[in-house]
Amino acid sequence: MVEAASAAPATVVDVVPLTQTLCANAPATSVTVVSKQTVRPDGASAVGDVKLSVSDMPMLSCHYIQKGLFFPPPGVPITSLVSSLVCALSRALAVFPALAGRFVTLDDGRIVIRCDDVAVEFYHAVAPALSLDDFLVPNADVPTRLTKDLFPMDRTVSYDGHRRPLTSFQLTVLGDAAVFVGFVANHAVVDGTSFWHFFNTWAGLCRGTPVQLPDLRRNFFGDSTAVIRFPGGTGPAVTFNADAPLRERVLHFSAAAIRELKAKANQWTRSDKFAEAKGKHADEMKVHGGYREISSFQSLCAHIWRAVTRSRRLLAADATTTFRMAVNCRHRLRPAISPLYFGNAIQSVATTATVAELASNDLRWAAARLNATVVAHEDGAIRRAAAEWEAAPRCFPLGNPDGAALTMGSSPRFPMYDGNDFGWGRALAVRSGRANKFDGKMSAFPGQAGDGSVDVEFCLSPDTMGRLLGDHEFLQYVSHAP
Repeated sequence: MVEAASAAPATVVDVVPLTQTLCANAPATSVTVVSKQTVRPDGASAVGDVKLSVSDMPMLSCHYIQKGLFFPPPGVPITSLVSSLVCALSRALAVFPALAGRFVTLDDGRIVIRCDDVAVEFYHAVAPALSLDDFLVPNADVPTRLTKDLFPMDRTVSYDGHRRPLTSFQLTVLGDAAVFVGFVANHAVVDGTSFWHFFNTWAGLCRGTPVQLPDLRRNFFGDSTAVIRFPGGTGPAVTFNADAPLRERVLHFSAAAIRELKAKANQWTRSDKFAEAKGKHADEMKVHGGYREISSFQSLCAHIWRAVTRSRRLLAADATTTFRMAVNCRHRLRPAISPLYFGNAIQSVATTATVAELASNDLRWAAARLNATVVAHEDGAIRRAAAEWEAAPRCFPLGNPDGAALTMGSSPRFPMYDGNDFGWGRALAVRSGRANKFDGKMSAFPGQAGDGSVDVEFCLSPDTMGRLLGDHEFLQYVSHAP
């Protein structure tokens, strides 16, 4: 790893020491940036302009994605560590040239990624007064006042990729020698699948493993002529109040708890309301005892949907509550596009029910509703959704305007731990920044042990979080992470 770093071309980086300007008034518990490097791809790109697709453009009003990993002490000198990361990053950017580009709006209103090898930013930060125990606190809220400083470009809106880098990176070294590797990426350039593909590639290049080349064809309805116009060139703002008070907590659901939820969700009785909830989609489903099997994740989401709705006690019984999740369309289109397709290839699907329906029916009923929505979102539904968007192009309205919605982001299937070994061992925990967080926003991560457990990051209003953490029906499936 260190030898590979020593081979880095001299033109890769420009180093700007920042210690003198940022440390003088920093509090003892702060995360302090000590240097910034501008990193360029290791080799000129021949890709040219890459047009944003109908799945990319709605994300222009979203914050950049912010995700990162805590690792145990690497056991190598920090200078060697930084050099290794920067060298591998330069090589990874050559494989993913769009991440080193900028947005350009053409005369006809189309927005493209100009892959002209503009540099990205790599920050080296230190937090000598902080340790892993300050960030990974059992049975406590996420210390967001600390985690926000683990990421650059905090709350940058994706449209700003016209003038800001499309990606940014930060290595933070804690006082106990543990490290955090943070990656920030423009959401109009990548979805979660592509985000973690790049992260895996970067880590793999540090270890010397083969690269899985991305599919850069942008063939997710790439022939669309639709554009979103932003008069005055100022671009959109996020569609929710980013300063509303929130509590954030990561809760662990063991593999055994998830198996139990799945078993409950799949206790079929043909004559009950479970069958009614499947509705007209039943004949489209893969048959298992007459119905498509409800997945572990859908069972967990149903449990969360019911519990959070119970905790929102100000909602009227006839209020409509919505559970929204992103569906990966790569394998659902016909013909399918590559699983290594680089870009956004997702659509948001919504399942609705009244508060009274969720309260009066059991887990099976709610899980069946979610399952029916996901199963129905195949090629025809994807194409209809794309056509509807083309007829009225708009940014995605992320948020919870009626106080009754939940939005599940990320996925326990993403390779957040598997594949992200930089050469110092398996990561200890995933954490995110403040991007795209509002009351009802959740993110699902695979459990660190890789045993089928799931960690869910809950962002809720303080009152709702307080009631959720006192809900024994909900908490019986929550456990401490090992």
